[in-house]
Amino acid sequence: MQDVIKINQEDNVAVALRPIAKGETLEIGGISVTTLEEIPQGHKVALAPVEEDGEVVKYGFRIGFAKEAIAKGQWVHVHNLKTALGDLLTYEYEPTNPSVAEGGPATFQGFRRTDGKAGVRNEIWIIPTVGCVNSIARALEKEAQKLVGGSLEEVVAFPHPYGCSQMGDDQEHTRTVLADMIHHPNAGGVLVLGLGCENSNIPVLKEYIGDYDERRVRFLQCQDAEDEHQAAMEILEELAAYAKGFTREPIDASELVIGMKCGGSDGLSGITANPTVGAFSDLLISKGGTTILTEVPEMFGAETILMNRCETKELFDKTVNLINDFKNYFTSHNQTIYENPSPGNKKGGISTLEDKSLGCTQKSGSAPVKGVLAYGEPVKVKGLNLLSAPGNDLVASTALAVSGAQIVLFTTGRGTPFASPVPTVKISSNSALAGKKDNWIDFNAGRMVEDKSKAELAQELFDYVIQVASGRKVKAEEAGFHDMAIFKQGVTL
Repeated sequence: MQDVIKINQEDNVAVALRPIAKGETLEIGGISVTTLEEIPQGHKVALAPVEEDGEVVKYGFRIGFAKEAIAKGQWVHVHNLKTALGDLLTYEYEPTNPSVAEGGPATFQGFRRTDGKAGVRNEIWIIPTVGCVNSIARALEKEAQKLVGGSLEEVVAFPHPYGCSQMGDDQEHTRTVLADMIHHPNAGGVLVLGLGCENSNIPVLKEYIGDYDERRVRFLQCQDAEDEHQAAMEILEELAAYAKGFTREPIDASELVIGMKCGGSDGLSGITANPTVGAFSDLLISKGGTTILTEVPEMFGAETILMNRCETKELFDKTVNLINDFKNYFTSHNQTIYENPSPGNKKGGISTLEDKSLGCTQKSGSAPVKGVLAYGEPVKVKGLNLLSAPGNDLVASTALAVSGAQIVLFTTGRGTPFASPVPTVKISSNSALAGKKDNWIDFNAGRMVEDKSKAELAQELFDYVIQVASGRKVKAEEAGFHDMAIFKQGVTL
């Protein structure tokens, strides 16, 4: 195993792959460096002197300015490094014209729905229109497990606190998200559970749902039922009978839509886990598939890389709006745009938002940007898509599912047990985490600095995703975890 890694030949810092003691002499990129202090794993060591206000370079890009003079061999982190980012910026389209070569075919065993979409799970989803019926939804989920069997894999309730006392776009987004969930192909049947007096009641929500299969989507307004639990169970029994009519069949991998997200990152995330997911993304896209990258605030500082990979000027302009609209969202709430990275990120070795963003965007691989999506907007174009959503793990992962992802890939250097509405694959950036949290982690990308190449890991991850798409449960599913979080953006009445 290497001791340290210099990611790009232009870098003036390297990343420790193990804890480095004070006074150790290291050979890095053809130069000898003696550490002046202890360097924690995942943290940066200076390869050359940096003057005060000088640029610190990692991934071949500036990740900030030195707060003070930094000596060769010194630990580089938040105590002597500050962000170089400003507020709203003006961008010029400088296309790099990237491409991904066509790859060979692949298939998974999925479920073909009557609307033509492909699902990777055959579940019944109970979706409340309003938080007031959450407890009923949970009780129904518990009792309805007796219906599971045959090709029906699970009955899942998705409680949330919204659907009433909302205004404007905030209410619109909730309705859009619920409608998109109802149409998600991982659900073989859906019970929409309403109260009756909420703003987003069933008659209102039907306008957002549009056309639907009446055998697959059923509705119950609790205030109208004498015994809402009994009435709901009768509906669930009918939905179960319908859903059991679906069986897995071979479906081309070009119909896979995979969401990409990271959280609890560390200094190795941008070196191992995120590049592995990026190479996976290129591999799936080479087979005609689709990936979605989100968490816009963690693109700040690396956004021009994505902008210049946009296939058209129109997509470039939409990406500029994607970035600046999120910055305006922060300032409209009197918040600092660059209030990042998190305490966990800093502990893991990430010092500035540029540092985090340049690692985060590694998940996008090298493919051209084919689509840019608003929050709650379903994916329409195959290839790499960018999605407007915040960095919050649960909110962003839900947003990926809502836009059509059947599976979410979640990279992490710290570990997390959460789930999303769809199978959520946890990918560790380091082997220590994979060993310590085997009950959370599904795939170990930390092997990239040990005994595996990026290409080997990407192929292993692709094969694993095909298995998940064909029915293999991820660790969060084995634990019975399912989460949904809607992006709250407005006033509560």
